[in-house]
Amino acid sequence: MPERTSYDAVIVGGGHNGLVAAAYLARAGRSVLVLERLDHTGGAAVSTRAFAGVDARLSRYSYLVSLLPPKIVQDLGLRFAVRKRTVSSYTPAVRDGRPTGLLVGGGEARTRTAFAELTGSDREFTAWQRFYGSTQRLAERVFPTLTEPLPTRAALRATVDDDALWQALFDRPLGELVEETFTDDLVRGVVLTDALIGTFAGAHDPSLRQNRCFLYHVIGGGTGDWDVPIGGMGALTDALADAARRAGAEIITDCAVTGIATDGRSAEVTCDQGTVGARRVLVNAAPRELARLLGEAPPPPAEGAQLKVNMLLTRLPRLRDTGVDPREAFSGTFHIAEGYRQLEDAYQQAASGGLPVSPPSEIYCHSLTDPSILGADLVRQGYQTLTLFGLHAPARLFTADNDATRDRLLAATLAELDTHLAEPLAGCLAHDADGRPCIEARSPLDLDRELGLPGGNIFHRDLAFPYAEPADDAAEGTAPARWGVATTHPNVLLCGAGAVRGGGVSGIPGHNAAMAVLEEG
Repeated sequence: MPERTSYDAVIVGGGHNGLVAAAYLARAGRSVLVLERLDHTGGAAVSTRAFAGVDARLSRYSYLVSLLPPKIVQDLGLRFAVRKRTVSSYTPAVRDGRPTGLLVGGGEARTRTAFAELTGSDREFTAWQRFYGSTQRLAERVFPTLTEPLPTRAALRATVDDDALWQALFDRPLGELVEETFTDDLVRGVVLTDALIGTFAGAHDPSLRQNRCFLYHVIGGGTGDWDVPIGGMGALTDALADAARRAGAEIITDCAVTGIATDGRSAEVTCDQGTVGARRVLVNAAPRELARLLGEAPPPPAEGAQLKVNMLLTRLPRLRDTGVDPREAFSGTFHIAEGYRQLEDAYQQAASGGLPVSPPSEIYCHSLTDPSILGADLVRQGYQTLTLFGLHAPARLFTADNDATRDRLLAATLAELDTHLAEPLAGCLAHDADGRPCIEARSPLDLDRELGLPGGNIFHRDLAFPYAEPADDAAEGTAPARWGVATTHPNVLLCGAGAVRGGGVSGIPGHNAAMAVLEEG
């Protein structure tokens, strides 16, 4: 039971953003209650022993860290760290009937050679350096603004200080920039993938949702690097829960919130344990869930578009491309069927209502960079994890028969991977204590059911550009609006991925909601 009948802040949802908000507010002396529906905190950022009798803690849902500001780690005194991957990516290919691929990483000289061997010249590597030099400058300028009040569009454009890059990323479909910059289909595809993780769109989608996704994938940390959480993703949320509790926040799990009532000045939150009062309510759940709790009309439907697969192997499979070590190929992002044309074909097939013929996906091996997620015996025996994220798998494809469709897509995705392996992946899968292969898959509908992600959308709704949009409602000019966490109710704030500048494992919406509360006093 809650210790009090009323709190300065009640936080709905104990995912990482809610825990960040709780820690900041409790450290500032506010009374804080966190209510979590599940029997544990962490939301999508958790580590789980997914396979019976197997000592392996996998980052079951979210799995890499880029957008978490060091400021939050330092401010909250978190015992948490990430480790960089020595290889950025490997993309297998067949050229002139010969298995080959593109390895990005291992130093500039090696990467330059890999580009030249694949494409026949230095042109694509020179374009690659120029392109990612521009995105790094963008990252250095934009990332620090994410934990500040929202800039206007004009102010952010002035901060970027590169009109050509601004127009290419904020005004025109990303496909135009990719096609102007690169000529090789495989290289174009590798670049485009950052625009499609969790986003169902084509390269030339006029909505620019692919541009927004790309932006958040290349600005993290001011570098765009995607790093491995040491100890798994659960290490972060465990550290956040500890920080919140040490600061004085109460956290109650196994306690679903069933309603929120507010008059704009005070609120009541009803949950399985009863009703508590709050000056402010911070909602670390999707806008769809907020509308349900308030008894209001839901927002436009959101839709996720990914297949998430976790595996444990007794060893890494051998590759058809003998020029690269599997330990390097799988330590970065291993791209499958992600050439530029392949991605567009897969998008069109899914948009027409069918599963992609060659499902695009990407894989990486957490345990190569951080073996601490495996028990000592598994490490000695050479076991490895694999995390696969499949693209262009919108929720609409699973509505008729989720289980059968998920199984068919999983089989097709693994078959596509097998075309680049010298042996079937199935022969490398470990088995659990009951003799079952160590592999699990989640469709968008599974993620909706398990985590409350609307339509399985990992961002809760379409991502927004990180600047203030002109608004006509009463929230404009208030602290929640300035921080991008406002709702239609003055004392109810979004602190989850559905806030402006939400999405990914970042803690940014939680930080910004806490700053809005503290700014208002």
